[in-house]
Amino acid sequence: MSGDGADASPSGGGPWAERARLPRPPRASALFGYLLDLDADLSDELEARMRYSARQQTTARLLDAEPGECDLSGWFAAVGDGPGLLVIDGLFAVDTQVADRTTTELLGSGDLLQPPARHDDEMVEPQMVWRALATSRLALLDSEFAHHIRSWPQILNALFRRAERRSYDLDVLRAISSQPRLEERLVLLIWHLAARWGRVETTGLRLTLPLTHRLLGQLVAAERPSISHALRRLTEAGIVTGSTGDLHLHGAVGDHLEALIERPARLHLRQSGQRSLGSRASRSGGPHLA
Repeated sequence: MSGDGADASPSGGGPWAERARLPRPPRASALFGYLLDLDADLSDELEARMRYSARQQTTARLLDAEPGECDLSGWFAAVGDGPGLLVIDGLFAVDTQVADRTTTELLGSGDLLQPPARHDDEMVEPQMVWRALATSRLALLDSEFAHHIRSWPQILNALFRRAERRSYDLDVLRAISSQPRLEERLVLLIWHLAARWGRVETTGLRLTLPLTHRLLGQLVAAERPSISHALRRLTEAGIVTGSTGDLHLHGAVGDHLEALIERPARLHLRQSGQRSLGSRASRSGGPHLA
């Protein structure tokens, strides 16, 4: 498994580069977009005869974000009573830090970003950072947008389902992170991400994302050096190959998990056998050689 130094950003500023700079807000594009043209799934929520009239009302201001840390606070304030910021293109990472630990969520096209909920009785204050991992585009769905689409509740309901999908994905990530063995956590995570961002090839699934070892660690609750060692072991087992930014999955998730479960079991049996042999040898004064 190559990519042990994958946490360093490429100096050339490739498509997934994170540029070191101060956080700044996405800039407002001079363009407005018809949301039903930009998001085909939303368009499919309406019958064909409704789409033409709805299309004229679903205009939204477009925001462009460069790779790097983003300050979304101003645009979240601009959302008002609207649905939120909809990712049209690109990829975002949301880092949540409590004390000295950070977890990360990946968000892409079709995801709805909403202002973080604050609770007056919160005793633990998390710190949240938004990062664009690629040149990305957002649509501002503000109070005016919500007013314009009131005649088509199907659109608003579909957007709320997007928010529910985020909650579901976070539950899946939490369950993955609770697995005791790191190799299992990594395999489950990679399959989970591949279901959305992977593509099928003759040799299996290919996942091309800016997954540095540090980012993988924040996704599965592990330290970066442990990720490096675990990926090397998965490569040796023929389960995952390639670099962290271009991973290849061979086989099926069930086969992978079965192999990971059997491997330590076989190791345990060999160690138990060696201990038994050593115990018998010590009682008999040493091993008998033919």
